[in-house]
Amino acid sequence: MRPLPSQLEEAREQETPVSGLDLLRETLEAADLTGVEFRNCRFRGCQFLGCDLSGASFSGCTFADCLLESCRLSGTWWRDCQLQGGKWDGADLHRARWKDLTLERVLLRYGNFTGGIWEHVSIKACNFTESALREMRWKKVVLTYTDLTRAELFRTILTGMDLTSCTLDGIVLSETCRELRGAVITAAQSAVVARILGILVEP
Repeated sequence: MRPLPSQLEEAREQETPVSGLDLLRETLEAADLTGVEFRNCRFRGCQFLGCDLSGASFSGCTFADCLLESCRLSGTWWRDCQLQGGKWDGADLHRARWKDLTLERVLLRYGNFTGGIWEHVSIKACNFTESALREMRWKKVVLTYTDLTRAELFRTILTGMDLTSCTLDGIVLSETCRELRGAVITAAQSAVVARILGILVEP
């Protein structure tokens, strides 16, 4: 059997989809996977190190306990996928589009999601500490028990979202905090908004 990197490289060069791939604890390093189409693939305990997946698409795929380190995923398209566990810290996902995704217990700290579009996305117990979530379009996104500490949410409208179980400490908003207008937050979380607006709240 040919090595996995050469199989994927061939799929990229021939512009053919990669379907039904089931990988367990595989490592891909500095692989050029730009524009590759993945369908119904499973990645379990895999490592992607310094790989370029810009413009790739993922349909019906599962990532379980995977590590993505210094990877480029800008402009990617995701549909009907599951991300479970794993570490995606520092991933570049700007202008990526997610639709019908479920994420649970994923570390997504210091990531760049600027300009992305999320539709029908469920996020539970994930960590977006210090991530850039600027100028995004969210539609029917559910966030529960998710850490948004010092995340940048400038011009990402959160109207109608229930954020009561999330950590909002130090989030970056516009001066008017219009991003949170119509969102549901707790009384304790409102102190975060007050600080941005320059209001002093007595304990």
